[in-house]
Amino acid sequence: MPGYYELKPSTDGQFNFTLKAGNHEIILTSQRYKTRKSAESGIASCQKNSQNPKSFERKIAKDGRNYFTLKASNGQVIGTSGMYRASPSMEKGIKSVMNNGTGPVKVKE
Repeated sequence: MPGYYELKPSTDGQFNFTLKAGNHEIILTSQRYKTRKSAESGIASCQKNSQNPKSFERKIAKDGRNYFTLKASNGQVIGTSGMYRASPSMEKGIKSVMNNGTGPVKVKE
């Protein structure tokens, strides 16, 4: 089962989306967008940049856990992964985004 994007409004009226793997696990969470249209543009950017290895920025948190961000071609952060205990697990997360990043969009109202 391929991955998909889930777009939904937040309680403050803004929008965000998650990229989920086929097993419904969240692999990337977007930044907040003020409008649905801008969130949809964010998904399009995510779909485009998820295939480019240079779009991923690997990071280490203060507590030693690993995470990554996906960036648009202008350097703006599109979304952030969850935390991984080890770098090899983070690399699997990046591969999961690359494998699932072109999936369809499901809207949750």
